[in-house]
Amino acid sequence: MRTSPRFTTRWATATLALAMAAGLAWAGSDEASGERDHDRALRAVQAGEVMPLPQLLERLGRSHPGQVMEVELEHERGRWIYEIRLLRPDGQLSKLTLDAKTGDLLQIKSRAARER
Repeated sequence: MRTSPRFTTRWATATLALAMAAGLAWAGSDEASGERDHDRALRAVQAGEVMPLPQLLERLGRSHPGQVMEVELEHERGRWIYEIRLLRPDGQLSKLTLDAKTGDLLQIKSRAARER
């Protein structure tokens, strides 16, 4: 069961880019403060709980080349997880699950791209 909504690529990219430039402090409980999801992500980057997206994608590109189709940032079972959907050069679609703090690959699922 997931504990927070998903982020789309544009939200994750914009939020994490802001997080790299902003200097916001961690503000306690998310539920108590009424904090929005992108604010939670921003604070997680600033607190060092989440690797900035550009850094993660640069690392990922060296080991798993392809076109990033979607990025989701989730908080599951007490830790942040990036889920990245990648279209590989061979036409395979892959879903990579990574630890958002370390960038370590946790799981990879692949399937052939559908013909249209």
